[in-house]
Amino acid sequence: MPIESLPTFTKPALALWSRVSPEHKKLLLANVWCGTCRHAVTITNFTGVVKSGDLLLVGKCAECHGDVAREIESA
Repeated sequence: MPIESLPTFTKPALALWSRVSPEHKKLLLANVWCGTCRHAVTITNFTGVVKSGDLLLVGKCAECHGDVAREIESA
């Protein structure tokens, strides 16, 4: 899934995500903790929403396909 293809982001989430540089997007997406694999993995098939003012990405682990999430604090 291309990083720039975000059809399932809410409008506020897309606004926050668009402020992140492409280099940081790659780092954030490739460093998500998977409780099943017990190490950092890449998140795939993710969606984005805003929760308590922060961006929340929810998707699947690239290795075991289990549920993973990444919170990105907004400044």
